[in-house]
Amino acid sequence: MTTAVSTQTQNPSLAKSIVAGAIAGLGGGVVFGMMMAMMGMLPMVAMLAGSQDPLIGFIVHMAISAFIGAVYGVVAGRLPQSALTGIIAGAVNGVVWWVLGALIAMPLMLGMSNMVLQIGEAQWMSLVGHVIYGVVAGLLFIPLARRS
Repeated sequence: MTTAVSTQTQNPSLAKSIVAGAIAGLGGGVVFGMMMAMMGMLPMVAMLAGSQDPLIGFIVHMAISAFIGAVYGVVAGRLPQSALTGIIAGAVNGVVWWVLGALIAMPLMLGMSNMVLQIGEAQWMSLVGHVIYGVVAGLLFIPLARRS
């Protein structure tokens, strides 16, 4: 008599990882969004939607946060689920999206091509915010991905 051995790991399914990542991204987005509000950066984010209203900026920021969180979930769902992994993978995710979003995409989308990959005081503060976003999202992802 043969016995089937389960090869299922502790990693969540892809769909579950995407949803957990999006929700975790929203959590990180709230924290980063509060920082952006205090620094007066939300009107610039609103410019991505043709506005300068801070509320519109926050809504755009939260949509981006959910998307980035969902992408994070695709990758993080395949990693070991531990606090250390959440912190490291989240921080790396924050740095990657700082480069892709804040240093490349946002200046291009706002017609400021001369600002692509330019790093000054505002960009360093943005890096701090992106890393905090990533760590918060990374830590939130773990319990969310484990839920059934």
